[in-house]
Amino acid sequence: MEVDGRFEWEGRSIAYGKAGTGPAVVFCHGTPFSSRVWSRYADALSADFTVYLWDMPGYGESSKDPSHAVDFGAQARAFAALLEHWELDRPRVVAHDFGGAVSLRAALVEKAAYASLMLVDVVAIPPSGSAFFQFVKRHPTTLDELPAYVHEAVLRAYVSAASHRGLRADELDELVAPWCTDEGQPAFYRQIAQYDEDFLAVNERLVGELELPVQVVWGRDDAWIPAATGRRLAGLIPGASYVEVADAGHLMQYDAPVALATVLREWLSR
Repeated sequence: MEVDGRFEWEGRSIAYGKAGTGPAVVFCHGTPFSSRVWSRYADALSADFTVYLWDMPGYGESSKDPSHAVDFGAQARAFAALLEHWELDRPRVVAHDFGGAVSLRAALVEKAAYASLMLVDVVAIPPSGSAFFQFVKRHPTTLDELPAYVHEAVLRAYVSAASHRGLRADELDELVAPWCTDEGQPAFYRQIAQYDEDFLAVNERLVGELELPVQVVWGRDDAWIPAATGRRLAGLIPGASYVEVADAGHLMQYDAPVALATVLREWLSR
């Protein structure tokens, strides 16, 4: 499924895609990924649901203006505005990684309304951030100046570590491509530099106020965010269910596609 639509918002150009018929399902990607992580799942569900994909500003096919904020707060406002633009009434929302914190903040702070929320290996509550992540936060502008081939090598090693089974060459190529351009390289380090865990602390304080069905899904072998964090998150959300998937890392979409597709369809069909 392609992101061939455009929504202009506060100087940003947000790429999105829409397909299918039926109840609305909106997918949110994480970092350093794009809507491509959900495209196969959206295609598979489009016979029964109207599916929506979007690239957050600063990611994928969306604009990457260095003057525009790409932190959790800005992305949550963008998501709330996009839902309004689509004229959706309580869609089902499915989020991965950074998209978890964005979708939670959109609901808790921006007051976006969902029918349900599935959180897959999400960044949502503190602590978070790998050793590489913390290093980049200390040296964002220095890394902007890396030779392109060094940047790409670092990026490939970093993204590869998110998968438990290992990514195929074509999968890895697709995931790193948006960051391997003159515009993409500084955008990659910029989104890490603007990562602010204070937003996650706010989420942690407020998630107990959620009043909607929530399912937390986690890869048992997630090396980026341990399953213990997923279990703790589920425990903070009233009535939330928790599913742990064996032989899956942080990129469950690639590590365990059959298991994730099964859990996803069962959840959306309730």
